[in-house]
Amino acid sequence: MFYPQNKVRFAFAFTFVLLALSFAGAQQVRPNQAGEGQKMVPNGDGSARVEAAAPSGQAVVTGNGINYNGGPVMKGTVNTYIIWYGNWAGTGSNTATTQAAIQTYLSNLSNTPAFDVNTTYGDNSGNVSGLLNFGGSTTVVSSTNLSDSGVLTQVSNAITSGRLPKDPNGVYFVLSSSNIRETSGFCTRYCGWHTHGTVGGTDIKYSFVGNVDRCPSGCEIQPTGPNSPAANLGGIDGMANVMFHELSEAVSDPDLNAWFDSSGQENGDKCNFNFGATSSCPGNGLCTSAGNTAAAKYNQTFGNHNYMLQQMWENANGGGCVQHL
Repeated sequence: MFYPQNKVRFAFAFTFVLLALSFAGAQQVRPNQAGEGQKMVPNGDGSARVEAAAPSGQAVVTGNGINYNGGPVMKGTVNTYIIWYGNWAGTGSNTATTQAAIQTYLSNLSNTPAFDVNTTYGDNSGNVSGLLNFGGSTTVVSSTNLSDSGVLTQVSNAITSGRLPKDPNGVYFVLSSSNIRETSGFCTRYCGWHTHGTVGGTDIKYSFVGNVDRCPSGCEIQPTGPNSPAANLGGIDGMANVMFHELSEAVSDPDLNAWFDSSGQENGDKCNFNFGATSSCPGNGLCTSAGNTAAAKYNQTFGNHNYMLQQMWENANGGGCVQHL
């Protein structure tokens, strides 16, 4: 099957198990049968292939359970953009409330203790800074399902039309409403993915994330989250978690040739649906009424909101999944 650049990295598997008060999720198993002197590189469909090892950099931290493969990371301030695709003037979590909440989340994620775990990743000229800036959004009203190539088309259209700037140091999120299907496997094989492509001669990093209320049993963390506007509308918190996963991978492995382990897992993959210690709403008083009623779980607080975000692999201290730097 063809994927953009033949190397889309899909993140977040559909399998999701709830055990007591902790949450655990597994990505689709990637076969790891690499022999000595070989590494595994994702094909983009949940499988992996053997590829000759790339040269390691000379000025990067290694030896923490994830490998440097020679490519660049995203340094300086990384701008984030949103293309709201589908029907975001609908019902449930397909509303302006969700749009505002997600944009607030992106606007406050910069240099938080959670996102700063990514600053442990670098290349030969420097490290990820942890600095983010929300650069704006645009809306595409449509009822047409998306393909992988269609996601890139939406990014390209937004840039070439001038609705969003052409930014080589940006990450463009195509966020689809819950009535939209991404035909290569949203809700059955993944909850989101990131990759890169060429638009107007510029290397553009982009990601697809669907409204997880389309498949709550597979992609949501919990039915009602700390930011849910009503019971059983976990889309805001579920999408925030997927975006955290994909954005972390995008800054540490933007061109799919920088940081991943011998089985092809990037830093987000290695801690997928691993949340660590949690608190319960009402807790610090920053949950919505629905979140309080449901005693929703959260593990991060910033920008006067609580969030439930997966842990991230730290490229330091021997490596491991951590909630903050």
